[in-house]
Amino acid sequence: MTTLDTASPPDPEVLNVFEREGFVVLRDVISPEWRKQAASAATRLLADDRTRGRDRSADGKDGFRGIVAMDDTFLPLAANPKVLPTLVALLSPNLHLMSSNLIYMPSIPTGATRTIRVPERHGWHRDMSTATRDLGTRTIPRLSIKAAYFLSDLAPDAGVTMILPGSHTEPDSVTVPAGAINPPGAITPDIGPRDVLLFENRTWHAGGLNTCGHPRLAVMMQYGYRWLAPVDDPAPQLLGREDLTDIERQLLGQPDRHSDGSIAHEGAGATPLRTWWQHLNQTSTRSPR
Repeated sequence: MTTLDTASPPDPEVLNVFEREGFVVLRDVISPEWRKQAASAATRLLADDRTRGRDRSADGKDGFRGIVAMDDTFLPLAANPKVLPTLVALLSPNLHLMSSNLIYMPSIPTGATRTIRVPERHGWHRDMSTATRDLGTRTIPRLSIKAAYFLSDLAPDAGVTMILPGSHTEPDSVTVPAGAINPPGAITPDIGPRDVLLFENRTWHAGGLNTCGHPRLAVMMQYGYRWLAPVDDPAPQLLGREDLTDIERQLLGQPDRHSDGSIAHEGAGATPLRTWWQHLNQTSTRSPR
């Protein structure tokens, strides 16, 4: 991947689409070579018998949380220069990586019995459900954004994440008609193998039905404000690496500290991204909200 020195300010139209729809697709943000390497790394991790960070659930789902600390292949995603400017514009420079989640979803055999994506359990949800319960569906703000990369076949029946456009502004839960598994207006975003899907915590979404005959392999990178607790297990060994940039250290959880370890003022840990953002936008007319 390229470096942050080559990054460009976000496209205002991309930001407008996200504000209106609650999601957007960014094109050509990863290389075919990296995608192939990442798919191989994901396959190695899934074949491992480790349990720490393992994320398994119904219908054969498998995966891990915290994969940036498990394999260096995924570390460049944290500060992807073709994605980070949009994330900062939609949140602020005061953000960090809350989770890096590898998701493996097998293809559903013809005639197989499902326990999810059925009318009784349709699977549509908002992220950060605990925050929604605590703050209320009508007052929950935008707190986080997920960046979804798909490493496997992207055929129409591959089970790519579905989205309900505009649902981030709806005060109540989505309504799925009786006997159905999707609400009216739900779509499968048009996403290519080198693209990334961005959507926020209030946007209603669900995993599509994978019937393509091959597993669906995805990486979900969740970014949120630095005052939000991370979802992944702590990985202090990452911050001890000498090959990280200051921005990567911020995204990976560097606290508000001076170089000698003493306490710095609240928000000081966001200085790397804040400084970079100001430089990036010297000629831009739009600043973060």
